[in-house]
Amino acid sequence: MKYDLSEHFVARTYFTLTTLKADDKKGNANMQMRNLNFKSKVFEWELGAQYNLFSFNDKWWTPYVATGIAVYHFNPFTTAPDGTKTYLAPLSTEGQGFIDGVKPYKLTQIAIPISFGGEYAINEDMRVGLEFGIRKLFTDNIDDVSKSYVDQAALLAARGQTAVDLAYRGDEIGTEPYPVAGTTRGNEKLRDGWYFAAVTFTVRSFVSQYKRIAGLPAYKRDKKVGCPSTRF
Repeated sequence: MKYDLSEHFVARTYFTLTTLKADDKKGNANMQMRNLNFKSKVFEWELGAQYNLFSFNDKWWTPYVATGIAVYHFNPFTTAPDGTKTYLAPLSTEGQGFIDGVKPYKLTQIAIPISFGGEYAINEDMRVGLEFGIRKLFTDNIDDVSKSYVDQAALLAARGQTAVDLAYRGDEIGTEPYPVAGTTRGNEKLRDGWYFAAVTFTVRSFVSQYKRIAGLPAYKRDKKVGCPSTRF
């Protein structure tokens, strides 16, 4: 949903459902030895503002930039060796919740959306566009991989065999056994994130058609934004 505040500024809100996934089998040699993978559905609500470089009163197209704040929910899971879909957060694969100083990560968090793109007005009520966006996150646990391996015996005692099996999966492909405690598992200095590209189609007729039928005096004034009368 968008609302034209002026010729250049637009308020916008988006609801997004998507899926993130990654697999060490497609990574470098070290990743392949680790042999981890994950998937996660992501629900996101974004509230922000868009700035159009050109006015639709003067041109039929404009590039734009947008930013704001977003709340999103994720929950990484993988498929266990027995074929069972298993959520990773409760397994505390890096000692979250039972090792001093390692806190469980939250599954609902804040992100900063940053987008840029362009829109073209097909007519007064319809626009098409292309948008590229990235998400700045404040977590390194989207994939349940961030810091170091925890002691195997401690993980077994605290969370059970499934946690041990899924914290390190190199033994499934015949590489090294479970690493010693403190061995690097991820890189917490590089926070996770995602990016996307989208084709957009915006219809403005919801309110416009109502105002037209109702004969409201604000109809013509509202329509001024986004409807250049003459192509040059």
